Amino acid sequence: MLEYHGTTISTPQLLSGLLVLFIGYRVVARFSHDAKLRKLGARAPIRRTWFPFDLDLAYTIIKAAINDKVYEFWVHAFQTYSRNGCYTIETGIGERVIMTADPENIKAILATQFKEYGKGETFHKDWEEFLGNGIFNTDGQLWHNSRQLIRPQFIKDRVSDIDIFEEHVQKLMVKLGQGEVDMMDMFFRFTLDAATHFLLGSDIGSIDHPQTAFADAFTRVQHIQGLIARVGPLNKLVPRKRMGFYSSLHILDNFVNLYIEKALALSPSELEEKSKHDSGYTFLHSIAGYTRDRKVLRDQLVSILLAGRDTTACTLTWVVYELSRHPHIIAKLRQEIIEQVGLERQPSYQDLKDMKYLGHIINEALRLYPVVPYNVRFALQDTTLPVGGGPDGTQPIAVPKNTPIGYSTLIMQRRPDLYPPPETGVPAVDEFCPERWDGWTPKSWTYVPFNGGPRICIGQQFALTEMGYTIVRLFQRFETVENLMGGELAGMHTDIVLQPSNKVKVQFK
Repeated sequence: MLEYHGTTISTPQLLSGLLVLFIGYRVVARFSHDAKLRKLGARAPIRRTWFPFDLDLAYTIIKAAINDKVYEFWVHAFQTYSRNGCYTIETGIGERVIMTADPENIKAILATQFKEYGKGETFHKDWEEFLGNGIFNTDGQLWHNSRQLIRPQFIKDRVSDIDIFEEHVQKLMVKLGQGEVDMMDMFFRFTLDAATHFLLGSDIGSIDHPQTAFADAFTRVQHIQGLIARVGPLNKLVPRKRMGFYSSLHILDNFVNLYIEKALALSPSELEEKSKHDSGYTFLHSIAGYTRDRKVLRDQLVSILLAGRDTTACTLTWVVYELSRHPHIIAKLRQEIIEQVGLERQPSYQDLKDMKYLGHIINEALRLYPVVPYNVRFALQDTTLPVGGGPDGTQPIAVPKNTPIGYSTLIMQRRPDLYPPPETGVPAVDEFCPERWDGWTPKSWTYVPFNGGPRICIGQQFALTEMGYTIVRLFQRFETVENLMGGELAGMHTDIVLQPSNKVKVQFK
């Protein structure tokens, strides 16, 4: 009971009054929000939720992630709610989120309206403990500075230096010749060694000693970070400490700091001399020549390690998985290898560029299994997206500042309506068929596995070279690879990158 100026108010009355005020506030806020949207543009179709705080949607998303059904969740949402084939809807947990797999909208986000969209403050805050102020977690001048810092290490002369790949692929092939292997595990170890060698000057020996504390910590941090990103504003409920997020970050930082201290032990003149003679010159030496700030060095190294290990490892795993299911593709690939370089000679950078069928295989893997299947940008100002709004889906969509835009290259690159119809004889969109690239070119912005626009992947050529080189060396050594999965499909699991949800068990012969 509460007495106010002689009037007694019961607890139920008080609660009822507060409820009315809350509902009134929500109604006024909704009308105000809708009025602002109408000034900017139209609405996209809305995926409604029915529980308070959108808990039903949160449950559906978490369940889909646990069961590796995120792809099915997105496809169902677009097919059920989007209009006129625009593959764009509104949804969200506690906030309005726009989801799209439309090439016109993705083009706007990444290129034509680049300055209007970015990582945003929310993304930066959610990822700061892991990526700091690295290239993948910043906008504006900070992002520009990171790109200028990193770019010199990915010029052609550095990318075409394939001796690092040769050293580690030889170790890999020894392991692959010993019987049944888990291909994803082997490629993660291989690319981690190649990446640490290229970036830091020495590898961590992961191929020979798979249980390294750094590799395990790196994987755990990514898994938890993927969960944090997926649940939006509810991510504060993720038990980071109990799940080992902070202890794994500590291991990761200690590992990277060892190399940073070694680089900073060299004076600026010694770093300059090292670059002139290119003796043991590494990515770390390059950026240490520009800054002595330990945090800057740490953030850039962690970001490039993430890109250098996981993206290449996963794509190579998808390639071997598909080749193990299509022996005729292996036979055709080996014929090209024999004609171009033979079965003994180390392929050159130019050899890799000249092998068209090899390129088709990699392109097809990246089409079906793009490395980052789901990505996000935030509106940096009040703006619009070109299509998906209004009754027929043709009007621009209103996008107020700070609105998150989730976009999916995985969904877009598998959309049947963006491909020639079956009666033209073109293989089905979900079929792995390198031959489709012989006479077919994707329409602009319908194939962007490395993103596009100013933020296009700076390590694209490095990754393609490493993948091509590895594939050629493997099938110079081995005639075929047998699938040992007993008919089980790979499935698709997403933390940050797209990887098989089941073990890809194969045997090279």
